[in-house]
Amino acid sequence: MEKQLADQVTVHGLSTDQAVSDVLPARSALKRLREPDEVAGAVAFLCSPEAMSVTGTELILDGRWSTS
Repeated sequence: MEKQLADQVTVHGLSTDQAVSDVLPARSALKRLREPDEVAGAVAFLCSPEAMSVTGTELILDGRWSTS
């Protein structure tokens, strides 16, 4: 993602800081980037025995970014 972000900010004449603080959160339903502890529960689940039958799928944790 870092390389893609660097390429896109160059194309659009933005700084990386500006993209991270203004552009990326703008499309998110929460209007901010996710905090590590917000993702930790999903990671813990996927690493647990309860997720043993979870295969071949994506768990999208993007704050509804992909549905905007």
